[in-house]
Amino acid sequence: MSKTNLKRNTNLKYPTSKLLNSSKDSGWSTLSAELRAHGRGDGPGSAVSHAEVAITMRGGSEGEVACKVGGSWRYVQPTTGTIWLRPVGAKSDVSLISAPTVQVMHLYVPEHVFGQLEEDYNLPISPGRAIRYICGVQDEIICHLGQAVLSEMTNPTAAGRMLVEASSLFLAARLAHSYLDPVLTQRPRSATLGLDARRLKRVLNYVEVHLADEITVADLASVACLSAFHFSRAFANSVGVPPHRYVSQRRLDHAKAAVSAGRESLERVAIDCRFSSQSSFTRAFRRATGMTPGEYRRASR
Repeated sequence: MSKTNLKRNTNLKYPTSKLLNSSKDSGWSTLSAELRAHGRGDGPGSAVSHAEVAITMRGGSEGEVACKVGGSWRYVQPTTGTIWLRPVGAKSDVSLISAPTVQVMHLYVPEHVFGQLEEDYNLPISPGRAIRYICGVQDEIICHLGQAVLSEMTNPTAAGRMLVEASSLFLAARLAHSYLDPVLTQRPRSATLGLDARRLKRVLNYVEVHLADEITVADLASVACLSAFHFSRAFANSVGVPPHRYVSQRRLDHAKAAVSAGRESLERVAIDCRFSSQSSFTRAFRRATGMTPGEYRRASR
């Protein structure tokens, strides 16, 4: 979501609040933040494409905040440290009933941040939308993250963007770890299996073309357009062995064909198949075939 859209949506939700500070001009791409002073007032039920974490930075025990969720109202005292969670796309009405003004830090986590966790750690589909709507939770970890973001927003540092981007991922991970709705986290098992046919074909073709070159898991993950972690698991589910073992097997298959053909020296075959030495090639070849390369060549004649 663009910063312009974010500003428009949050202003619609909190029309009577006073904006005290904002990350609008900070250049952050994975998190937006606002510090607002809330008094008595109502906000319309806007639904936006980010998850919202609202942390009471300065509050008290007087009065209540009423949150209308799913047609029913919930009442929470706005004490310091009280947190409200709202998933991506959720619609809610909020009314601050108490007269005293409270300061609230609003953190907005884009859906694509949750998408990164979904891909890397096989989380449920759209984890940002599976967060439970919660009024009045206490979470020390989220409070510390909010304080760190507020500090950076108030007094920017040279490494602030790095801190905020790491914090946004940590915040999304905390929400996914502790606040997912179990009813919404069910996904078909087929979605957690292997690579789709198009990606798998692309990766296997890459391996065949580059058998004589160095091939890393990172290279193959890049070909599949996935993170190394997610790719390794998906590839193993598709092929039955991890990527590095598959590459080794294909090199040995290539070596057997080259040894059998007899057109190249055994030393040349070992080099072409990326073995570190003739002895390591011989050991691997014997494990795979029960014969040394020389014995295999003679048996093939």
